[in-house]
Order: sequence, then C-alpha cells, then structure tokens
Amino acid sequence: MATKNIMIVGVGGQGTLLTSRVLGGLAIHAGYDVKLSEVHGMAQRGGSVVTYVRYGESVAEPIVEEGQADVLIAFERLEALRYIHFLKEDGVLIVNDQRIDPITVVTGAAEYPEGILEGLRKEHKVYAVDAMKEAKEMGNSKVFNIIVLGVAAQHMNFTKEDWLTVIEKTVPPKTVEINKKAFMKGYELA
Repeated sequence: MATKNIMIVGVGGQGTLLTSRVLGGLAIHAGYDVKLSEVHGMAQRGGSVVTYVRYGESVAEPIVEEGQADVLIAFERLEALRYIHFLKEDGVLIVNDQRIDPITVVTGAAEYPEGILEGLRKEHKVYAVDAMKEAKEMGNSKVFNIIVLGVAAQHMNFTKEDWLTVIEKTVPPKTVEINKKAFMKGYELA
C-alpha cells in the first residue's frame, strides 16, 4: 500500500491533536507504520494548529509536503482555505462549516473572506458539515471534531468497528459514549 497522507488543520482548542491521535491509533491498530507530526502556530486558542498523520508499509518522514495530502480535514473554513495547497489533485477536503475569526479579523486589520467553500468546490472534492450544530444538538459541543472525523472516515479504508474500538481507547473514559455517538453521526452524514 502506498503511504497515505492525512492533514488535520484547525484553530487552537478545537481538538486537532486528539483527532490526530485517534487517526494514528487507528493506523497502528491496522498494522501500519505511522508517523505523527504536530505544528503549532500560536498554540493559544485562536492560532492555527496543523497535524500530519502518515501511514503505510514504511513511513520515513512525518511531514506531508504541499500537493501530497490524500485527505485534508479542516475544522474551520478559513483554515481549509489556508492549507488547501497541501491537498493532492484527487484528494478530498472534509470541512467543518464554521467561521472562527482570527485575531486579525477581530482587531479589524483584515476581513474574513466570503464564499470560501464555493471557491474551494470549483477545484476540489469538498464535503462540508456543520459539525458544531450537530454536536450542540447532541448536547456536547466539544465532540464536533469527532463528527468531522466520522465524515472523513468514509474516505479512508478502515472499518467502522475499528474506528469505534480506537475511539474507545483514545478519548477520556467519561466521554467514550458521546464520542462514539458523534462518530456515528458524522459517519451517517457522509
């Protein structure tokens, strides 16, 4: 199997790191060699956080190069736009349809771009989900990242059972049930 390159991008505090740990755990569970790499912009809430998950028979480098991501998972629209150049031509973008204003927009130094998803759809396969709305309806806004992961799971070659097993082993014990429900919600929305 050729090495699979997954990139997860978001804003500090959105669960990017937990999501990459679930994905890395899943690849290990399936018997692959796995490399994880985390790149923090401003690690405080509001700054970009990027994680790379690469898995395959033998993976040398932890970093995904531009134009090499098979799947780009973005927890916010502007982050999707910011990192889209990492997606390979036939890659898939899974995006949480949410707007979080970066500090430059909050302070008035920049404007939040309009029509991000429409623009991205012109050149890429885009699957958008309002995961925050879905998570709030489930009663826990913190699980929105696992809903997004459920959507992304449809574009990776692991079984639903494997995903649920690894989620159970990875998330905090008190949150296992809500996270499994969140995953299934995303999986069914895909």
